Amino acid sequence: MDDIKHIVAKNITELRLLNNMTQMELAEKINYSDKTISKWERAESSPDISVLVQLADLFGVSLDYLVRSENIEETVKEHKQKEVKYNRRVICYISESVVWFVAIFAFIITSLITNRATFQWLYFVYALPIVLIIRLIFNSIWFNPRRNYFIISALIWSILSAIHITFLHFGLNVSLIFLLGVAGQIVIILWSFIKKPKL
Repeated sequence: MDDIKHIVAKNITELRLLNNMTQMELAEKINYSDKTISKWERAESSPDISVLVQLADLFGVSLDYLVRSENIEETVKEHKQKEVKYNRRVICYISESVVWFVAIFAFIITSLITNRATFQWLYFVYALPIVLIIRLIFNSIWFNPRRNYFIISALIWSILSAIHITFLHFGLNVSLIFLLGVAGQIVIILWSFIKKPKL
């Protein structure tokens, strides 16, 4: 019985901390005093079955989960992995947003300095390939490398489109440049069929 008390105490404490709650906050949520929570967490007493059910519902775990010792470590590990993955996505989005911010800033400054210039919108055309390069780098390091095929395809077409639009702006039609995109796309498709040998 003492073992279960200590297991429940440990699980309640770790789940509370995992959910960034103080003893007072937990007490308020289940209509108990913080002193009672403190006693549970010190294994001086144990909540009855109805309170355990309430705690399980609150923390989104099963009742069985609260009385076993091996589960909590896995939850903490999974929670940390989710946080790391979330943080990586946020870093990726912030980095991409910086590119658009710089493009907007350059557009505004150029528009203010040179009233006659008509090329300012090209900043946005070239911002897209830069964003895709950033996405490719982060995806290669942190995310699913299989998605790189799609990112590289988008990158090739965006670069070719940027070149084409730039030449059109200066009165030259270089639409044949898109044949490079077709050739590049065929290479990417064939490359995607290469399988890594299993060790």
